[in-house]
Amino acid sequence: MLELDNLKVDDVSSPTIIRSKLSNRIAAIMNLGASVRINKLGVSIIGGVLLMVVLVYRNSGSSEGAEMSLEMAQTGARVSLKKLLAAAIDAADRGGKIVYQIREEATLHEQSKGKTKEGANDPVTDGDIKSHMAMFNSIKNAFPGVEVISEEHVNSDVNQQAVAPAATSNEEVNSVITDDLTVPIEDVRVWIDPLDATQEYTENLRQYVTTMVCVAVKGLATIGVINKPFSNFIAWGWTGHGVSPKLHISKDQTGPKDDIAHIIVSRSHTGDVEVVAKSAFGDKTNITQAGGAGFKTLAVIQGDADAYVHSTAIKKWDLCAGNAILNALQGKMTTLDGASIDYSSREMYKNEGGLLATLYNHDMYLEKLKVLKSTKSH
Repeated sequence: MLELDNLKVDDVSSPTIIRSKLSNRIAAIMNLGASVRINKLGVSIIGGVLLMVVLVYRNSGSSEGAEMSLEMAQTGARVSLKKLLAAAIDAADRGGKIVYQIREEATLHEQSKGKTKEGANDPVTDGDIKSHMAMFNSIKNAFPGVEVISEEHVNSDVNQQAVAPAATSNEEVNSVITDDLTVPIEDVRVWIDPLDATQEYTENLRQYVTTMVCVAVKGLATIGVINKPFSNFIAWGWTGHGVSPKLHISKDQTGPKDDIAHIIVSRSHTGDVEVVAKSAFGDKTNITQAGGAGFKTLAVIQGDADAYVHSTAIKKWDLCAGNAILNALQGKMTTLDGASIDYSSREMYKNEGGLLATLYNHDMYLEKLKVLKSTKSH
């Protein structure tokens, strides 16, 4: 028997009152049903929004043109620099193995990006492209929210998710560095050069070839990895934390060895450096021409040259890794005006101010070479 607030339907003592109360209760029940239907609609809308968020997240980072992954957008998201160092080493090693294999098989498929402003050929090979895909995707899959800036910009059919994430632990790093540091993910830029010294690579001058990864924090070159794939040698450094134990570091702090300045310069972009250096340091100045910014920076670090000098424009992915290792060793890499190089922006990928890299006596070299100006670009 249906009861409504103690009012029984079969109570006929007051039919008018019964009908009134019954009508009110039925209306209330109908309103309740309407309310339930609105809630179901709301749930459907919320579910649709969540599905869209998931789809956006899955698609973010799937290409270099992606604006920003969900992880980077999160307020307060942080990244471990020790893990990034391990990943950088792994990525540089992967790229190096590809570069080595393609050179061994002589399947370079060389093309040209065009001419530099100095008239030199700017080649690209399968080594550049395939190394880029391995290095870029492995880092992105390990750190989806980190912005990675590469020399190459390849739209490929390769599925990013098919590339295994870069390893985030390294035995050698763990043996040298026991602490860690996390930083806001929005402060981090990873610069990669999948194949430095491509011109020399096409000429089979293997000693100059490197693959490089750099981690910049707030624009400062902080972690650097330089891999020489044809020498089976990887150098790395993390500013304020340590450097690769395999890295031979020059101990000559007194000035140019043998009282002769040993200057290393580019094979293809010598500019005015040779004339100015001999004017500044004397006719006995030793000028070495070499390929690859990574090779030349390592030459300074290991004592094979006193200074690396470049007077024309140069791309920052060529510089960042070597700059970071020099920073870790308290050396310096600056423009020819003595300004630090800022690695915070993808858009500002050229260093237009010339270059001086030294392990010691930086200010002396700056003073001697102050007449050099960066008046050319490529």
